[in-house]
Amino acid sequence: QVQLVESGGGLVQAGDSLRLSCAASGGTFSSYAMGWFRQAPGKEREFIVAISRSGGRTLYADSVKGRFAISRDNAKNRVYLQMNSLKPEDTADYYCAAAPVVYSLVPIEAKQYYYWGQGTQVTVSL
Repeated sequence: QVQLVESGGGLVQAGDSLRLSCAASGGTFSSYAMGWFRQAPGKEREFIVAISRSGGRTLYADSVKGRFAISRDNAKNRVYLQMNSLKPEDTADYYCAAAPVVYSLVPIEAKQYYYWGQGTQVTVSL
């Protein structure tokens, strides 16, 4: 059983940056691909980015490519999401998730992720 706890959300202005962190416990962190998803009010949960077990592979949604960056520190059991040039449309609850995978697979579908954090809210104002 893996527990995930996100932190780092908040209220920022358009153009600002935020760094989200997700701390994992209760499992072998390096066995999991990690992903970030978000859900805006009234919308479905959306894939943002994922990273392979070793950190060598990443996949980004077009909506955040070039602005967001994912990284992980397997020694600290943490995954990070650096968000730059934030836009009002980035406003959402952000969730990290863990997917048990083999090799360097990088899942992009929510159903492939077994464990989820409780989410952290990000609000971007004009």
